[in-house]
Amino acid sequence: MALSDLLRALNSGRPIAGSLPLHEVMHRTSQEALRITAKLNGSYHEPATVRELLAELTGRPIDVSVTIFPPFHSDFGKNITLGNRVFINSSCKFQNLGGITIGDGCLIGHNTVIATLNHDLAPQPARRHAPSLCCHRPERLDRVERDDPGVRQDGNNAVVAAAAVVTTDVPDDTVVVGSPARVVRTLIR
Repeated sequence: MALSDLLRALNSGRPIAGSLPLHEVMHRTSQEALRITAKLNGSYHEPATVRELLAELTGRPIDVSVTIFPPFHSDFGKNITLGNRVFINSSCKFQNLGGITIGDGCLIGHNTVIATLNHDLAPQPARRHAPSLCCHRPERLDRVERDDPGVRQDGNNAVVAAAAVVTTDVPDDTVVVGSPARVVRTLIR
């Protein structure tokens, strides 16, 4: 089994049981992500080196316009896509087995956690330990997307406040706050 097989399974929403060969690929890829992020976070690096490490982490080219202030943590790496002119501030955590796309021009604040992984609710270890991405959608839009269960996108020009818990789509040109996140303001262009 190869990483491409795992990504196809993850992006189709299939659960990955611990007994499947794909689970070994997932574990191996996660260990690689831990190694790369440890290097990224272990000392100061020039911006070009940070982008090189991100390219290694994601398996994709990173545009020169992307800026990330470490520390940055990812449990998998290979299902992250970063657009152009993306800024990710320090201490962000991406749990990205379900796929995270950050579209062009997005700004991600300090300590943001984006999680796109669920586990089965059944208490049996064989089921609960298998990632279940039941609502993951593989299509990508030109904006921050989390593909969380029930959440497809953050709207264009939307602002998600610190500590907001996004449980539904965020409309364009709005400010959302709270848990669960709710619209508190419409932005005027």
